[in-house]
Amino acid sequence: MPHDVIATCPVCSGELAVTRLHCRACGTTLEGDFNVGRFGHLSREQMAVLESFLRSRGNLRDMERELSLSYPTIRARVEALVRALGFGPRADGDEAADVAGAAADLAAASADLVAARQRILEQLAKHELSAEDAATAIRNLGRSRS
Repeated sequence: MPHDVIATCPVCSGELAVTRLHCRACGTTLEGDFNVGRFGHLSREQMAVLESFLRSRGNLRDMERELSLSYPTIRARVEALVRALGFGPRADGDEAADVAGAAADLAAASADLVAARQRILEQLAKHELSAEDAATAIRNLGRSRS
């Protein structure tokens, strides 16, 4: 019976390396130094949280019911999972304020983009820009904001 790959040595807690891979279908064996990937470094608890997150399609209330944990505990474990996967820590603060701030930033950026495009189109209409230059300028607007 196959076992899950572990990434930490049970003796010294050092990082384990996968050095051999075998295909059961054709018998091919590869030897080398392979990375277990970012998910291989997760604890069993973190994998359970990740699996629950995926099953619930990211709905923390569903995860709360499935894992029989409080909402704050679920949020804390999801945040710890995010950090463990290397996506960096979230800034401290209210999530609703973060979402509202991001939405306001997006709306402002969108309004700026619309205004910039409008200025380019007005220059085109006044024959201050060629069609090719206007198209290039509009394409560059999109690139400068990504």
